[in-house]
Amino acid sequence: MTSFSLTFDYRCPFARNAAEHVLAALDAGAPWDVRFVPFSLGQAHVEEGDTDIWDRPDEDSGLLALQVGVTVRDTVDEPTFRAVHRDLFALRHDQGRSLKDRGLLTEVLERHGVDPAEIFEAVDDGRALKMVREEHESAVKRHQVWGVPTFIAGDQAAFVRLMDRPGDDAELAERSITRVLTLLTEAPTLNEFKHTSIPR
Repeated sequence: MTSFSLTFDYRCPFARNAAEHVLAALDAGAPWDVRFVPFSLGQAHVEEGDTDIWDRPDEDSGLLALQVGVTVRDTVDEPTFRAVHRDLFALRHDQGRSLKDRGLLTEVLERHGVDPAEIFEAVDDGRALKMVREEHESAVKRHQVWGVPTFIAGDQAAFVRLMDRPGDDAELAERSITRVLTLLTEAPTLNEFKHTSIPR
């Protein structure tokens, strides 16, 4: 079985695209062991000498949703997490709504049968923030991760922008992610490959 990790911050549309490809393929039975790793874009953009976002989490527009997503990942079954994960991206990018609104996050959780009280307990007592911080800092330290979405397999890590969404096309999703993983693990000397224009 192929194992890899994928960083995410629910605010990033490219993180949404990558996650949707992975989720669609997994839902269709792709033989992958995937860990979704939180990465705070708010912390990544803290200027040297400024206070870390971990010490002022309420000021960040995406950190509450990251905490919710990670807690769901670690406390419910895999299919339920996938559904919540997909819907948290949709809340921001399809609906254009706030990731800081507990009421909206509660609606997402309840829609998938997750007890919001248990999730927000982990947020309010600091466990969720601790987990997000530890995983973010580990990704930075071990793999020099600086953004999302970053695919990580073994010692290799690469920031990847997929420009499309798979919709219900699981075959497209699995093919796209397999291509990414092949380049990541088999072509480590290919450092940058970027089209000069985007087909419309």
